[in-house]
Amino acid sequence: MADEKSLMIEMLKNSKTIAVVGLSDNPNRTSYQIAKAMQKEGYKIVPVNPHINESLGEKAYATIHDVPEQIDLVNVFRRSEYVEELAQNLAKTDIPYVWMQQGVQNNKAYETLTEVGKKVIMNQCIKVAHAVLM
Repeated sequence: MADEKSLMIEMLKNSKTIAVVGLSDNPNRTSYQIAKAMQKEGYKIVPVNPHINESLGEKAYATIHDVPEQIDLVNVFRRSEYVEELAQNLAKTDIPYVWMQQGVQNNKAYETLTEVGKKVIMNQCIKVAHAVLM
């Protein structure tokens, strides 16, 4: 998995703005805690969740297509069975990196994304990777 490690470093170094799909506005949720930690590390966090108005002081958007600014990386906090539809939507964007959090794994979604040139990490925690690799 040495190439996965170098891909994680590339993604973390080359990304400034992270859209977090499934980000909660509840401080007790894992998505909130991890996004807050990444925000503290200097990344701009963009919440993508149709059920909230804002999280971590940032306006939330219903879908990835509603976000008006350039996104470098999408961090996915959705159950694996919902990721295929998300992958189909992400395939139509110019977002280069997709990171599926620990526990999120969908091989069909992976294929959909890599076929259009996206670089993808699955089943890994971005916060842990950042702490270990950066």
